Amino acid sequence: MSIRPELLEVLARRALTEDSARPEAVERLHARGGRTARENLAALVDEGSFVEYGRFVTAAQAQRRPLDELLDRSVADGIVGGLATIDGHQVAVMSYDYLVMAGTQGMRGHRKTDRLIDVIERLGLPTVFFAAGGGGRPGDTDIPLVSALDVTTFAAWARLSGRVPRIAVVEDNCFAGNAVIAGCSDLIVATERASLGMGGPAMIAGGGLGDVAAADVGPIEVMEANGGVDVTTDDAVATTRELIGYFLGRSATWTAPDQTPLRDAVPEGERTAYELLPIVETLCDEDTVTVLRPAFAPELLTALGRIEGRTVGILGNDTRHWAGAITADAGDKAARFLQLCDAH
Repeated sequence: MSIRPELLEVLARRALTEDSARPEAVERLHARGGRTARENLAALVDEGSFVEYGRFVTAAQAQRRPLDELLDRSVADGIVGGLATIDGHQVAVMSYDYLVMAGTQGMRGHRKTDRLIDVIERLGLPTVFFAAGGGGRPGDTDIPLVSALDVTTFAAWARLSGRVPRIAVVEDNCFAGNAVIAGCSDLIVATERASLGMGGPAMIAGGGLGDVAAADVGPIEVMEANGGVDVTTDDAVATTRELIGYFLGRSATWTAPDQTPLRDAVPEGERTAYELLPIVETLCDEDTVTVLRPAFAPELLTALGRIEGRTVGILGNDTRHWAGAITADAGDKAARFLQLCDAH
């Protein structure tokens, strides 16, 4: 059976977008502890469920680079995204591709993102966005621009607040425009390798503030202490799958722990501090509690969990810190958490 030439071209272009077409770059990323955009998405969603949008787009740089170079260096214009399912529930997923120009945001990538955000808004889809990358990309020449202030991606993403749950994942350096995407999300999952900041090393140096290593811009210990991330984990995909699950409906199966320890969980003496998390974990179904922003305002515990399969939000004053008083930071933490619970 013969194959038409245009179909052969499509198959060849598809092969060029696979990770296998960039073995050296993939090896370097693996060596530093990272995973590719396609690896992350494949691990997150149900097998075979991913339908990609805009797979064959390249960077808007035809005036600067030959087509072969664009096909090799600007696969999908640095963002992989589409619709999929997680545990049978439809979701949207997007990931900047760190193998493409350090995960920077291109103009065609923005248009792809805008298209997906429109679908997300119309269908009301929970969304996961792997946001690591270097921010806006200079050098796109094929689209006439003056200041790029006509980019609608950021406003469109922010407009989803309260309409659909949005989880950002930061596994690596995440600066400038990429950090805007993360910061406008409802929840941020980060790894120890993450560095999160509105200005990357190039912007800092350009502003006359000296040379700052990427890892020192917004290291994870700083972000944890100031409440900039919600969960820090060594397996971002598994944690993200667990978090998005809270917004995908009631779990059909659950196991309640023995409730007897609750009789003695709170000390009789009002001046005796006690640990709050074991109480919350006993109240909730087994292995369903995720504490949010634990290092920020520890005098207030905020967590998501399940009771008889139903997702619940939990707040608690932790008497081990400031006697459980509601400080300014604790008030901020509670307000943001209650907004999330109220919306979803």
